[in-house]
Amino acid sequence: MTDSLNLEKQLILEKKGHIALLTLNNPPAHTWTPESLLELIDIVEGLNADKDNYALVITGGGEKFFSAGADLKRFDHDDKAKSFDFSNAFGRSFETLTNYNGVSIAAINGFAMGGGLEVALACDIRIAEAHAQMALPECAVGLLPCGLGSQHLSWLVGEQWAKRMILLGERLTADKALAIGLISELVDSGAVVEKALELAAKVENQSPTSVRYSKELIMAARSQPLTTAFATEREQFVKLWYSQDQKEGVSAFLEKRKPKWKND
Repeated sequence: MTDSLNLEKQLILEKKGHIALLTLNNPPAHTWTPESLLELIDIVEGLNADKDNYALVITGGGEKFFSAGADLKRFDHDDKAKSFDFSNAFGRSFETLTNYNGVSIAAINGFAMGGGLEVALACDIRIAEAHAQMALPECAVGLLPCGLGSQHLSWLVGEQWAKRMILLGERLTADKALAIGLISELVDSGAVVEKALELAAKVENQSPTSVRYSKELIMAARSQPLTTAFATEREQFVKLWYSQDQKEGVSAFLEKRKPKWKND
């Protein structure tokens, strides 16, 4: 059974079993507004509270755009307070997505520019259709990436390519994005959502509690020395020993059946 929720027509959320599919729906280019960014926060927080949700797939409606980023008409003013509110919404929204409890997958179906690429960078996994293009062109209009893009991009592809994309404004084809590790897979045009849902379905075989702890450990390397998490890794392993998922996982393996996760 599929449940659908349309939030002011800018974000469409569908729940497909343990997977949530979020479609960006602000045509023609699926630009972000302060309102849709705050909606994204609510959606992710709602999914975090849902023990039946294990994965989130994000894509753009139609065939041309994943998302073109911010609606620049909303920046055509001299009101610094409004500018702060917009930039703060970008940062808070994509930080919330970064810290999503499950596995997030960006299904890039077309142009991913500025904040459109930044939402993909905030996901755990990125795949793209062959015709997709990606860029962070903010410096060309006197701005800079404010949805964590300068930080996430540098971590994912290294300083040199981050500088080429941000400082030089280089736009990448999907082939080049794959070559530098910005995305993990290329798919045929029109097939990216199907592939993303296929990947997301793999999460159902994993304990959601283990996934959450493991994701926290993987992400910890971004903000602290590698050795700091050595002890934490062992502590989290022991902590899992007291979880319902650990007991269910071992029992299911020994009984040669599919586990029924409690997400606890």
